[in-house]
Amino acid sequence: METEGFSAIRIPSATYRLQFNVHFKFTDARDIISYLHDIGISDIYASPYFKAKEGSLHGYDIVDHNTLNPEVGTEEEYNGMIQELWKYGMGQMLDIVPNHMCIASKENIWWMDILENGPSSRYADFFDIRWEPVKRELKNKILLPVLGDQYGKILEEQELKLVFETGAFFIYYYDHKLPVMPNTYREIVQYRINDLKEQLSSENPHFVELLSIITALNHLPLYTEKNPEKIAEKYREKEIIKRRLWSLYSESPEVKGFLDENVRLFNGTKGEPKSFDLLDDLLNKQVYRLSHWSVATDEINYRRFFDINDLAAIKVENPAVFRETHTLVFKLIKEGKVTGLRVDHPDGLYNPLLYFQMLQRRCFLYTKLGSMKNVEETPDAEATILKQYDELLLSNPQAKPFFIISEKILIKGEKMPEDWPVFSTTGYVFLISLNGIFVETANAKAFDTLYSRIMKSKGNFQDIVYEKKKFIMEVFMSSEVNTLGHFLDEISEKNRHTRDFTLNSLTSIIKETIAFFPVYRTYITTPEVTERDTRYIELAIAKAKRKNPIINESIYDFLKEILMLKYFKNLDNDAKREWVDFVMRFQQITGPVMAKGLEDTALYVYNRLVSLNEVGGSPDRFGTPLETFHGQNIETSKLWPNALIATSTHDSKRSEDVRGRINVLSEIPDEWRECLMRWRRLNKKKMVISEIQMAPDSNEEYLLYQTLLGAWPVEHMNTSEYGIFMKRIKDYTLKALREAKVNTSWKSPNVTYENAVMDFVEAILKDVRGNLFLKDFQLFQKRISHYGMYNSLSQTLLKMTSPGIPDFYNGTEIWDFSLVDPDNRRPVDYRVRMKILEELKKQESEISLEKLARELTVKRENGKIKLYVIYKALNYRKEQRELFERGEYIPLTVTGGKSYNICAFARRFESKNIITIAPRFFTKLIPQVEMLPLGNEVWKDTCIVIPFAETGTKYRNIFTGEIVAAKEQQGTVLPLSEVFTNFPVALMEGV
Repeated sequence: METEGFSAIRIPSATYRLQFNVHFKFTDARDIISYLHDIGISDIYASPYFKAKEGSLHGYDIVDHNTLNPEVGTEEEYNGMIQELWKYGMGQMLDIVPNHMCIASKENIWWMDILENGPSSRYADFFDIRWEPVKRELKNKILLPVLGDQYGKILEEQELKLVFETGAFFIYYYDHKLPVMPNTYREIVQYRINDLKEQLSSENPHFVELLSIITALNHLPLYTEKNPEKIAEKYREKEIIKRRLWSLYSESPEVKGFLDENVRLFNGTKGEPKSFDLLDDLLNKQVYRLSHWSVATDEINYRRFFDINDLAAIKVENPAVFRETHTLVFKLIKEGKVTGLRVDHPDGLYNPLLYFQMLQRRCFLYTKLGSMKNVEETPDAEATILKQYDELLLSNPQAKPFFIISEKILIKGEKMPEDWPVFSTTGYVFLISLNGIFVETANAKAFDTLYSRIMKSKGNFQDIVYEKKKFIMEVFMSSEVNTLGHFLDEISEKNRHTRDFTLNSLTSIIKETIAFFPVYRTYITTPEVTERDTRYIELAIAKAKRKNPIINESIYDFLKEILMLKYFKNLDNDAKREWVDFVMRFQQITGPVMAKGLEDTALYVYNRLVSLNEVGGSPDRFGTPLETFHGQNIETSKLWPNALIATSTHDSKRSEDVRGRINVLSEIPDEWRECLMRWRRLNKKKMVISEIQMAPDSNEEYLLYQTLLGAWPVEHMNTSEYGIFMKRIKDYTLKALREAKVNTSWKSPNVTYENAVMDFVEAILKDVRGNLFLKDFQLFQKRISHYGMYNSLSQTLLKMTSPGIPDFYNGTEIWDFSLVDPDNRRPVDYRVRMKILEELKKQESEISLEKLARELTVKRENGKIKLYVIYKALNYRKEQRELFERGEYIPLTVTGGKSYNICAFARRFESKNIITIAPRFFTKLIPQVEMLPLGNEVWKDTCIVIPFAETGTKYRNIFTGEIVAAKEQQGTVLPLSEVFTNFPVALMEGV
């Protein structure tokens, strides 16, 4: 394919996230590219589409990094999508997964090879496996927690099956296919060998061949072999043995019958426990130790992605692993098919900085190779290009020659590591800040009082986070933490001043320090510890000390010295490497614990106002002051002008439109309290006593009402649609219950309690006469929805005009009331969206923009108004790229009676300037639902002050075409009564 023009770095102007899976393929993407181009998208942002576990809906469970996912499409179909992108001059940012792979699939050939060959596998160092773990029985083995019950029961129920296929033996456990180690084939093939000898005689060539195979098996190098020559011999000989065994099995009916019978005998007889000794003995000699899935909490000896047993961490810091996992990525970059990368979960990597440096280096190489026609990919050519890269870094150490975005989650006040060669994050910082300006901060105390009444206690979010992080470490990730404790114990034993610290106390302080860790992780690799990382370590240690005054401070000081690499005097190099390795592994654990404790637990427990419960958010902070929002935008424009800025993502707890609705509650705490108390009274009789408590509990019921207000569809639902909606709410509620881990959990489901809550949900939503709650709820919800739509329009406009690259999640260009995944991964009906766009274009050509804007505002429920805002603003942004990418960000002062209800700023570059004006807090603007937030009746004397404009300067609203002239009123101003005559948001272009 032609790649000219793709050799230089490509910066998107707007991205659109596409979720590829069996329901949305390359061909589907190809069919909507023209539509995306027309609404102003410059680059698609593709979810992972390399070969994943069969049936994957998200693509993060990759089994082969170097093959396209056949469920998503063929190479030909992929190229068809690329050709369509090129046709419209569009690029593609690809989401890649360097941290882990799915191991619950026989198609992961690396993992299968390890299960067959153990530490001698060619891929033994590809995964982060502890071959000498704390549990001695697991030395040179891998714990596989895949069983649904205790091992002995599973074995004697015949759920583990030995099979013989094409010369090799395997163990099947439902969908799991596990190879038998070739060295142990002899246990099977020589069992009852004398019976076969009597049947065939010792001189029979088939019997002689079988004996020869047994001899060859006895001479195979052990699975613990480390000598490369011996390992090569083993790989060669075991495959020869398999071929010989299969040939013999196929040629000799007697040998076939003999092996089939042995397999049957090894599989045992149900009801006869003794008959399973053969298979038990065989399994005990394998590289893997099969166990109940819950054992992973305490004993697993491979690093996982968070606490997911099926996702094993890979050691991408190993150059061989880096090369093997990025071969296809770099091929696509070289061909110009991928023009940007989004890197998933970099905090899980051993050394994120090193990874990003390696990634930029190779991206530079392959981009250059792709642009050089008729140049062979030789070592000399590569060396020449890489020398150019080194020279580039010498002249500009901050150079970033390829567009790479990092999925780095930042906690409040945390800054992006400035030495990472990336273009910043995927947009959560902006999401939190933007959402916060639509929360009425003045009502924080009222919500505190209400929530305390609901909970019958004063909940402190930071206390909840601390408790849940400890809970995660004790219940879900104790193996990882205990291993760290043992590593720290080994270090302490080597110094006379620290050897008396006990294993239990060391493990305990690790837990306490991680529980108080204020950010996802630090990035220490050398003794030159940054001020940032020093501050976070000292803060965590100080809090842990205060929480546990009974523990001697010296043990905490010891951990602090380790974490900050303050080596003891006369420490040798080996000991220093041990310290560094401990610190690196400590840093890899703090992130998953934060994610599981905060994102996947605390955010489902603390429900004061759930629109604040987002990834990277601090829901104890009730909203964001406008000054903070503006200050953050100014910082972005200076430091990270090409960061992604998002309002919905595939990891969002709620869509932007759901949050926009729930935010309205912050404006009307008294009315919300009255509704809530009335609904609780109406629904009290529908609750069920589950064991010793009411289901749902007060906190869960409070979450449910907020969820219903946010997710209720705009349009009227027929019986079938209502049934689908009810199922979505029940599915979400079940997930929320299990994530909260209060009355039930994924690990230990309380089915009785869950069923009681599901019955409650169904009872309150039954659309029958006499359901007073539903009637009352719908009246209130309609009002909340009315204001929520305006919130959504304002935040959409602010995203498209703020510093950074606006990112759109698939389907959100019209009203989208999705909840957390998998709800937000439902198929998107693009035919509806494409039809709406065509209608908008037709109306745009037939009637005035002024009339169209007014009509869209009146009929806002159909979602056309949101797509219109996106279509007009993104295309304008595309035409004025320099203004938005290089333009100054200027917060604007608002005067008059409704000044508090406006967020306004200007973008200015050279002689060009635009002004963004987005209203908020609509309950104070238009108290009646039937009112529109337009005209002099609403805005009266409110004006935007424009410090750089002169009186008479004209501004055109790109949504309505209307011209408004700046007036003199104690400065140059734009009257909002004239700006908002026909449309609820404004993007004013200086003309």
